[in-house]
Amino acid sequence: MSALLLALLLVPLVGAAVCGVMATREHLDRAGKAVGLAFSAVSLVLVAIVWAQFRTGPGVPRFQGRLSVEWIPAFGTRFALGLDGIALTMIALLAVLVPIVLGFGWAEKLPPGRTGAGFTALMLATQGVLVGVFAATDVFLFYVLFEAMLVPMYFLIGRFGGPRRQYAAVKFFLYSFLGGLIMLASVIGLYVASDARLGEGTFDWTALQGMAAQLPLETQIWLFLGFFAAFAIKAPLVPLHTWLPDAGAEAPVAGAVILVGLLDKVGVFGFLRYSLPLFPAASRELAPLVLTLAVIGVLYGALLAAAQTDMKRFVAYTSIAHFGYIALGIFAFTSQSIAGASLYMVNHGIATAMLFLAVGLLIRRGGTASMTEYGGVGRAAPLLAGMFLIAGLSTLSLPGTNSFVSEFLVLIGAFSTRPVFTVVATVGIVFAALYVLWVYQRVFTGPLRGAAVVGDGPGAASAATMSGTDDTGDGSWARRTTARFGDLTRGEVAVMAPLVALVLVLGFFPGPVLEVLEPAVSATMAEVGATDPVGPPTPINGVPR
Repeated sequence: MSALLLALLLVPLVGAAVCGVMATREHLDRAGKAVGLAFSAVSLVLVAIVWAQFRTGPGVPRFQGRLSVEWIPAFGTRFALGLDGIALTMIALLAVLVPIVLGFGWAEKLPPGRTGAGFTALMLATQGVLVGVFAATDVFLFYVLFEAMLVPMYFLIGRFGGPRRQYAAVKFFLYSFLGGLIMLASVIGLYVASDARLGEGTFDWTALQGMAAQLPLETQIWLFLGFFAAFAIKAPLVPLHTWLPDAGAEAPVAGAVILVGLLDKVGVFGFLRYSLPLFPAASRELAPLVLTLAVIGVLYGALLAAAQTDMKRFVAYTSIAHFGYIALGIFAFTSQSIAGASLYMVNHGIATAMLFLAVGLLIRRGGTASMTEYGGVGRAAPLLAGMFLIAGLSTLSLPGTNSFVSEFLVLIGAFSTRPVFTVVATVGIVFAALYVLWVYQRVFTGPLRGAAVVGDGPGAASAATMSGTDDTGDGSWARRTTARFGDLTRGEVAVMAPLVALVLVLGFFPGPVLEVLEPAVSATMAEVGATDPVGPPTPINGVPR
């Protein structure tokens, strides 16, 4: 499996290099997009093979498919990779979403002077680096890749984004880079601590985790805070979230899917992989602080989402609320809550991807992200309205959709140890129903109205047509409007169909994913020194433990 893991890292990077070369030749632009899509398809096949070979059940090692080669001998740093269930599910989600967003971007109109092959190259580069981030088992390698992943996303936002793309790109980069520098101080602190206690400095995750219990609480707290700063910015947790609405609103839709659906997951993934296992005493000591920020994020994100008129910013704020649920599940320290948080990372990525793409398809037709320019879209584009509704129902965690299972596990698991935080966070469920249904009603229901629907773009329609009246009296105006606006094409349906399938399949059959996650969840519980509350055995995957 180690060769397959290395291939998962290298294939998208090689694809990025090939597409980057083709981007310099204008006549090869379309071919470059096709080549990039082919490389992403190869990555998806490789992930399917790795998933089939991944072992679950009692007694399996924490990391499988381990690969370790010497990198910087003077520092004891190695190029070390390995997969646990949490990393595998995130890499699988990445492999599923990249070809989908590349397919979405095939017909996307790019800013002047930009090429589709160049965009594809940056997407594949982001995929390759993220595989390394999730699979790294050397702390220094993780730090290097943690910072490296900012580069392709910076250019995706800054070169292919909206009118304020430069501002959003710089803000995104500075926030994340600053968090990474703070984390670097803790990485160095870990190396020094390992040299003092193990007789040799190391960045190996396994060695550092074995040393964790030897570190005094005060030392753990300082080192924990360094990692926490980077992960809280990346997640993002309130009040370190302010870069996300700008980046999400200005990034191209396909880039926003990867940014919010996956790149931001590095923050909560970091809590699970580094904060809890390497600083267990500090994690337990500072849990109330993190839980407070998580619950504030749930309510704050929900309220701000309801106040938005820009649909891309709306999706970004809903994500801030959902990241609060994930953090709640992680720091409640129960098997159910951590399993739910880990599954939530996958399900949130699917729901957010579908919601962003539905918004992107709406913008492709209306030319604006402003809700005030739309109305009655369900009459003109019923398929598009249906896709948005499914994505919205997944976002609000309706039973039968994928997000319900993970949110239910988080809340029921967290309630047993943190009832007050859980009850407050549950209010966010009501807010989620309100803001999703309010947006759907405002944009998709009622008569045809809004300049983006009945005119040739924002501000192009007359007052009469914007009111939804049909001055011909025979319905021809509505037919012309519907024909001009247009419903989903076959290609667009093909892009959205896999996400619809995942929303429904994981809503009813989450077992296979939970089965892959369970060994990593059990290992994390043991590493942090947490035990489930005394009582009847709590099922994680439908089977009592």
